[in-house]
Amino acid sequence: MTAFATPEDIAGRTRAARDAAVEAGRELGLEITGGRVLYELFSVVVHLAPSPVVARVPTVLPHTTTLESLGKRQQQELDVAQWLHDQGTPVIPPSSLVPREPVQRDGFSMTFWPLTDEDKDSVPDYVRNSELTADLHRALRDYPGELDFLSSAEPRFVREGLERLAGQDVVTPEDLARAQREWEVLEPLVSSEEAFRQRFPGIDLQPIHGDSPPANIFASTTGPLFSDFELITRGPVEWDLGGLGPELEAAYDRGAAKNGLRALDKEVLRFVNAVGAIRVLAYLSCADQLPAMIEFMQPFILQWRDTDAYA
Repeated sequence: MTAFATPEDIAGRTRAARDAAVEAGRELGLEITGGRVLYELFSVVVHLAPSPVVARVPTVLPHTTTLESLGKRQQQELDVAQWLHDQGTPVIPPSSLVPREPVQRDGFSMTFWPLTDEDKDSVPDYVRNSELTADLHRALRDYPGELDFLSSAEPRFVREGLERLAGQDVVTPEDLARAQREWEVLEPLVSSEEAFRQRFPGIDLQPIHGDSPPANIFASTTGPLFSDFELITRGPVEWDLGGLGPELEAAYDRGAAKNGLRALDKEVLRFVNAVGAIRVLAYLSCADQLPAMIEFMQPFILQWRDTDAYA
C-alpha cells in the first residue's frame, strides 16, 4: 500500500526547502535575515529577505529525476532565460546577484531569481497570453543553445509512472489500460525525432517553452513577463498550446500571423493533447508526495475520457 504524505510531512518538506535556500543564499553572499515562502505546490518559492532574490526549489519530482538531471534542466532554464532577456524579450531573468547556475544543498537543487513586483489587480487573460506565446516562439527560433527533442514529454517517466499506478486506487483500471495502449503508440513519437518527422512530415521543430507558456506569464507591474522555463526543449510549437482548446488556439494563430509564423497544425495538436493527457495520468504516480493532485487532476481525466483514443 502506498504511504501518502501527510500535511505534517508536506509542511516539514517546505521548511526543509526554505532552510536549504536560506543557507545556500547566505553562502553565496546574500544578506538574509529569514526566508518567506511565497508559493508552494510542486516547488517551494522563497523570498530571501531582505535581499531582492527568490529561490525556486522543486520538491515534488518524478521518481526518474536525479539531482544531476534536475541540475542539467535548471541550467538550461537559466541559460535560455538570460539569453531571452539579453535579446530584449520580456522575461523574468536569473538573479544578477548570484552566479547563474543551480545550487544543490541538503538534497535539494535550486535556482535564484529577482524578486519581481506583481500586479495584484491583474486578471489572467489566457487569450492574450496565447497570442503573446507566438512572440516568444519567434524569439526562441534564434536561440543557439543545445536542447534535446521533446525532453519535456519525459517518456521514460510516463512509461514507468503508468506501471507504478497498477493496483493503486488513484486511477481506474480502465483508464490505466487505455493510457498504456495509447502510450505504446505515442512513446516512439516523443522519443525519436526521426519517428516524429516520419509521422508529421513538413512540421518544423524549434526551441519551445515546454510547459504551457500561456499559463506561465507573470503579471508584473511593468507588464507581462514570460517565466518558468523549467521544461525548455525542442519540438513543434503545438506542444506549448496543448490542451488549451479552440479559442486559445485561434488566439495563437493570430499572433503567429503577426510574427510571420505558421498556424497550428490540427494533427500535431491532437498528438500533443494525447501525450499531455497521459502525462497527467502518469503524474498521479507522484501523488504520494502531493495527495492534493488526485483531486485537482480529475477534471483533466474526465475531459480525456470524452476524447477518442489515439491510434
